[in-house]
Amino acid sequence: MKVDEKNKDKQGKTGKPGFIERLTAKVTDWVRYAVTGVWNDPRRTAKVRVVKIGNLAVRSFFDRDLQLRSMSLTYSTVLSIVPAFALLVAIGRGFGLSDLLQEQLYNFFPSQHQVISTGLQFVDSYLSSATQGLFVGVGIVVLLWTISSLLSYIEDAFNTIWHVKQQRSFFQKITDYIAICLIIPILMICSSGVSIFMSTVIQDNIHLPFLTPMINNLLELVPLVLTWLAFTLSYFLIPNTKVQFKYAAISGTIIAIGFLVLQELFLSGQIYVSKYNAIYGSFAFLPLLLVWLQLSWLMLLAGCVLTFSMQNVYTFNLMGDADKISINSWHRVALIEMSVVAQRFVNREPPLSHTEIAVRYNLPVRIVERVTEILIASRLVYEVKREDDEPGLSPAVEIRDLTAGEFLKTFDAYGEMDFIPDMDDLYSGMLDEIVPLGEKAYAEFNTLHIISLPLPTPEEIETKTDILAENMIKDSEKRK
Repeated sequence: MKVDEKNKDKQGKTGKPGFIERLTAKVTDWVRYAVTGVWNDPRRTAKVRVVKIGNLAVRSFFDRDLQLRSMSLTYSTVLSIVPAFALLVAIGRGFGLSDLLQEQLYNFFPSQHQVISTGLQFVDSYLSSATQGLFVGVGIVVLLWTISSLLSYIEDAFNTIWHVKQQRSFFQKITDYIAICLIIPILMICSSGVSIFMSTVIQDNIHLPFLTPMINNLLELVPLVLTWLAFTLSYFLIPNTKVQFKYAAISGTIIAIGFLVLQELFLSGQIYVSKYNAIYGSFAFLPLLLVWLQLSWLMLLAGCVLTFSMQNVYTFNLMGDADKISINSWHRVALIEMSVVAQRFVNREPPLSHTEIAVRYNLPVRIVERVTEILIASRLVYEVKREDDEPGLSPAVEIRDLTAGEFLKTFDAYGEMDFIPDMDDLYSGMLDEIVPLGEKAYAEFNTLHIISLPLPTPEEIETKTDILAENMIKDSEKRK
């Protein structure tokens, strides 16, 4: 008996998972939670918020659309690079700082003096052709139009990330883009001038030598601060929607640091590029420049995604493939959204946007967005302008007599119906039996009116969500 007890004790000891197995299981569970499980977690704690933001940012960074948009912006940048440098040089000459700009370019591209000299020759010829001829202003207009086109592509990318359908007006684009084209070069030139002024005048005439290291540290922070300001203002001003400045500032800080690291890698990479000059000549610099441009644009777009994620993290309670959702689920979301729009209209309450509907009623914002597009195309709802310039949703039909059957029939009829030629004739026997049954199903729903459907209030939904979160916490504590 004692031998058996010893064997049982040994088996018990050996049967327990070791430290590595327990650690592996915990890491596996955490990764599974961070990748997929977090989107089913209704809690609104700081930990859940951080995990959701990181998940959404990483997913968006590796999204194919961002990759394609970064490549498109890289191509546009290559086309606009000479006009952009021409505008920068023209403004620099106006301030008498053309030599400073040339020196900065040589410092940024230490192994590409020949390429820079050739590029500056292109810039000089571009400026001369833009300021000569019968119509002097035509060249300036073409120059500004080329750069404005690039800014338009950036705005379109940002609006797509923010799910903004409404574009700026043509007049607003002209005024905003021209202001950006003129202000940014002036700020760049002034920042360089301020740095040189501080490093030469102040340090040479200062009477307190112990302040010199402090001034040097401040000068080293100037590029970071200016880069942060540029990214922050881009995320705050470019999207045609209301962006909270604190989220734009956080994203600007992260992307500014990453951009400066990428810039250092680009500078050090030119040393290795010079080894290939014997084979490729001046073209050895081109691949590295294209890679740097695409990564820079990708970082800019990733920062915009991060800003959007922080501001709207709780609207994302579904990150799976929307195409895998059942038709029954689409019907439910559509009925809920239409009921919200209709009942708020009847109660004379302000219209909500599709994002607000998703947040208040705990619906997947991606699904609500697509349902909204169908409702607008089917002329069941239309967008109305609100005081905050964000479009709200209002009924486009007589809402008091609208039944659930009529709504579902109109919703299901959206799209092309004659994509198969002679379908009604080829499958007449089957369709003659199916179609009448479908009409009867819609007729059954005609007993329910949209404005009479029992819709829970956002407060009730929030209460139920809190109860669900508490139950999840209790279950997790029991498992531990």
